[in-house]
Amino acid sequence: MIPILLAFSDLALFILRVIFAGVFLVHGVPKIKNLKSTQEWFGSVGFKPGWFWGTLVALLETAGAALILLGLGTQPFALLLAGQMAVVSLWKFKNGKRLPSDHELDLLLMAIGLILATMGGGSFALEF
Repeated sequence: MIPILLAFSDLALFILRVIFAGVFLVHGVPKIKNLKSTQEWFGSVGFKPGWFWGTLVALLETAGAALILLGLGTQPFALLLAGQMAVVSLWKFKNGKRLPSDHELDLLLMAIGLILATMGGGSFALEF
């Protein structure tokens, strides 16, 4: 390990946390704004009941990401979002989408979620 880089580990966690949260906010806010459409889509692709899964995902991506952005509840919400990305990737694979091109972002977000779930939000987080 390069000792000088250890001094930047909290900054790296901060950057990782902000980007991770930002990606999910960009995807979650439209789901909340069009909740009825989100619920219908989830039902139409096999996640039944669609009203439940669509609402859950919209809330997790929006509220969970907003909390991660602030550094509150980073570990549990990052773990939930990592799990969501695992389900998305498995669902895509089941529906004929092949590795790697259709899964790259999903797998990266899953990995980032697991890093944040295990390491926390860093010293720039609002967690106690």
